[in-house]
Amino acid sequence: MPTSPGKDYIPKEMKIKIAASILSADFSCLNEEIRKVESAGADMLHIDVMDGHFVPNITIGPMVVEDIRKSTALPLDVHLMIEKPQDFIDDFVKAGSNLITVHIETVTERKAREIKERLQKKGVRLGISLNPLTALHTIDKTLAFVDFVLVMSVNPGFGGQEFIGSVVPKIKELRSFFKGDIAVDGGINETTGKQVVAAGASILAAGSYIFKSKDYADSIRRLKCQA
Repeated sequence: MPTSPGKDYIPKEMKIKIAASILSADFSCLNEEIRKVESAGADMLHIDVMDGHFVPNITIGPMVVEDIRKSTALPLDVHLMIEKPQDFIDDFVKAGSNLITVHIETVTERKAREIKERLQKKGVRLGISLNPLTALHTIDKTLAFVDFVLVMSVNPGFGGQEFIGSVVPKIKELRSFFKGDIAVDGGINETTGKQVVAAGASILAAGSYIFKSKDYADSIRRLKCQA
């Protein structure tokens, strides 16, 4: 394990990527919002899917993802915060997802491997996510086959929450043995972005910091400058 935090935690071939989380966008003009963050330099769109069971909120489904796909060439990073993700994988792939994340709290290692096999045939990347209070060792058996890890830095369910700083050591520990992308989602801004990048994160999922700002391009630039 490296002895000090900083750029050494990020493999040299990795650049900081920004996933604009549309949960904080203005849905009355979503197409315009998507085009704005695309032109502002976002690397992908982060789409939170909630079912009211795993998290206490309901958001969007495959039909909306399909419409979003028509609006942008950006990769669609679909975060399935749902109780039975295996039942909806095919629908979200068909809708145009490029990356799909499932939660270790909702799948076994066997189910995650089965999902990986299904996605790999379609050329879709698989991420495994864990909530702030979930121990890092719970994802150990999935790290051999997932494409990236999404560390939640808020309790999932609602946008605009305050960053939970206790996840930073978790990111640092994960980076010490995992060489793939590490994404962080929740309460990301210029200050917290710097903290998680120093710990080893390579993808920042940001909603309110971008969509509630007056200048999307400036906000995204500030996040990318944390490396």
